[in-house]
Amino acid sequence: VQLQASGGGLVQPGGSLRLSCAASGFTLDYYAIGWFRQAPGKEREGVSCISTSDGSIYYTDSVKGRFTISRDNAKNTLYLQMNSLKPEDTAVYYCATDTKTSRCAVVGGRLWDYAMDYWGKGTLVTVSS
Repeated sequence: VQLQASGGGLVQPGGSLRLSCAASGFTLDYYAIGWFRQAPGKEREGVSCISTSDGSIYYTDSVKGRFTISRDNAKNTLYLQMNSLKPEDTAVYYCATDTKTSRCAVVGGRLWDYAMDYWGKGTLVTVSS
């Protein structure tokens, strides 16, 4: 199982980026899969996740209305479209999957990372003027 994230870069506030996560060794539409981020000096945060059991999607409050998670099953690739980017979105972004279940670990309104068993290398997103 491998995940390869890409698409990060430097963008001005208000700009957009699309992150990609190419999956290999498994079929990503069988399992819970999502995006996390870690800003300098902060804990890793769950950003968005797709539960393939029912197609439900989770977004952390700070990105609702700005970020969109999607997947292309034919390409076995997960995406994160990020619009209206803010400096506080600056972080290393990781894609991850839980191959034990099809449901994202959302507890208490928060996406937890403990259940994810495979992680891609991060891609850096910097939002700055």
